[in-house]
Amino acid sequence: MKEFINVWVRDPRIQKEDFWHAYMDFEICIHTNSLAFNKKSSCVRRRYSEFVWLRQKLRKNALLLVHLPELPPKNPFFSLNNARMIAARMDGLRRFLEEIVCSPMLLSDSCLHLFLQSQLSVRKMEACSQGRSAYTVAQAIESYCAQGQRFGLDPNLHVTEEIDSE
Repeated sequence: MKEFINVWVRDPRIQKEDFWHAYMDFEICIHTNSLAFNKKSSCVRRRYSEFVWLRQKLRKNALLLVHLPELPPKNPFFSLNNARMIAARMDGLRRFLEEIVCSPMLLSDSCLHLFLQSQLSVRKMEACSQGRSAYTVAQAIESYCAQGQRFGLDPNLHVTEEIDSE
């Protein structure tokens, strides 16, 4: 059977930080039969700034050995209420991820797996990928995926407070 990795970027949501500040995040879903992934299906929510972090980490970890695709440009006039801008950003983020998961070198990066299959913050993904956490990359992914019922995962599995708390 041929290996596949399907990536979706969908369901944009406005998240309010306070009365004056808001941002948009997106649901990132993957479905795969690739041996590079322990979990074959997962969904997480990520915001644009986390994509920027991922690209920087991948560039640093891959050095100059791999061409990294560009992210859709940061638009100072981006409107959380403009459907066309939101659709264009989602399409650009999807294309970015599709190109990344096609590269065997990038696919071996633990930051990519944490980004796609855990809901850890950037700070916690950094610590976990550098071995400075009480849990491994596989444990972070397993614990997060155990929470979600979208793909029929076991609801009796528990996430440790350290992984789950911010």
